[in-house]
Amino acid sequence: MSLRVYNTLKGQKEDFQPLEPGKVKMYVCGVTVYDYCHIGHARANIVFDIIYRYLQFAGFDVTYVRNYTDVDDKIIKRANERGISSKELSEEFIRAFDEDMAALGLAIPTHQPKATEYIPQIIAICQKLIDKGLAYAAGGDVYYRVGKFDGYLKLSKRNMDEMQAGARITPGELKEDPMDFALWKGAKPDEPSWESPWGPGRPGWHIECSAMSSSLLGDTFDIHGGGRDLIFPHHENEIAQSEGASGKPFVNYWLHNGFVNINQEKMSKSLGNFFTIRDILKRYNPEVLRFFILSAHYRSPIDFSDQNLVDAEAGLSRFYEALLAGDEAIEGAEIGIAAEDGQKLDENYRAAMDDDFNSALAIAHLFEAVRTVNRLIATKKFRKKAELVATVADLLPRIRTFGEVLGILQSDPLTWLDQQRVAGLADLGVEVSEIAVAIEARLQARQAKDYARGDEIRDELDARGILLLDTAKGTSWKLK
Repeated sequence: MSLRVYNTLKGQKEDFQPLEPGKVKMYVCGVTVYDYCHIGHARANIVFDIIYRYLQFAGFDVTYVRNYTDVDDKIIKRANERGISSKELSEEFIRAFDEDMAALGLAIPTHQPKATEYIPQIIAICQKLIDKGLAYAAGGDVYYRVGKFDGYLKLSKRNMDEMQAGARITPGELKEDPMDFALWKGAKPDEPSWESPWGPGRPGWHIECSAMSSSLLGDTFDIHGGGRDLIFPHHENEIAQSEGASGKPFVNYWLHNGFVNINQEKMSKSLGNFFTIRDILKRYNPEVLRFFILSAHYRSPIDFSDQNLVDAEAGLSRFYEALLAGDEAIEGAEIGIAAEDGQKLDENYRAAMDDDFNSALAIAHLFEAVRTVNRLIATKKFRKKAELVATVADLLPRIRTFGEVLGILQSDPLTWLDQQRVAGLADLGVEVSEIAVAIEARLQARQAKDYARGDEIRDELDARGILLLDTAKGTSWKLK
């Protein structure tokens, strides 16, 4: 099956054909760096991280650009409130963003440009648009003439007449038409500015991405991504700017991830249901958050809640438990040839990811493989049946490899499970030392053939949320 992606521009899935065989050029809109990142930022960045990883896994040479917006109204306002420069504020939150993304296990993009590093390119595009009659200078500002670009709204599919009816010109703006948007903003007191042919000023939000993407990827490239909230006006305006300046198609495939809801309500600061990545990682392992996000198709809305994270944690634990059990079961065994189950997993996993990067279905196939591992290990005389050992030995590395593409299942299973269960004890009010004492007391009771006392100890722990696991190597435990 060849790779198919859902192209927002066309409103349908299409076969993916890069401009240059074997190579992919991808641009994803980054964050405006004035505050800590929230769960919505986590979703967008994890989604395009796995798209980046899978394209590489599929054999493509990928150039991945993700920018920083480091000059913006919000940055200026926050910096002035704190009495520091916009540069100081933006650098502070660029560092914070990088720390958050590293904690979530994201691969580093090929390029991470800052808007302020591309001022000459921004000015050049503005001038080109003015020369073509697609933009005009007014009072130190430069505006784009939306009415002169025939393809406007082709991405968002909005109705121009309806939008014009509701458009208004803000006092102080010198627009010819309410639909026109700013490419360059004239300097104001207490704002950063750069010299331009129209006087000192700074770039508008949309023009920066046109400048950075064209400089690093060319006038036309393969994939442009971001959240659904960016379709209009940001991505729509990028198309108008870029295609207006170059006269060429801007992007072949537009990919957009769905929204995050909090307890079935849209996330917003005004509703008080706003969570930063740092808030979440104080309570959950980063891999749990990543697993939760990838358990839904990237275009679908996803509902964030404590219960859903708890469920994700439990699901991820099942993977690690199977990997640990599988490693122990085949330790020292003589391994045979690759098995049919491993080839089936390979085909199913690739088919899921080739169908518009369906990580949810890919994870379902990994769960199916885990169930196979657990079933075979539980089979009587497992070690005496070479074909069963071969199947488990074939499945385990495939599960890990496919997990790596998703950015999960790369920890040592025993270490990961220990960390999770110890972290979970705090909520139960149980100490690790208590469990160790109970396990030793149970062992002594069983050695003394006092099985009733042994069962009593097990039941006491069970009532407190602790499940004992008897293995060939001794007794372990996990959270229920």
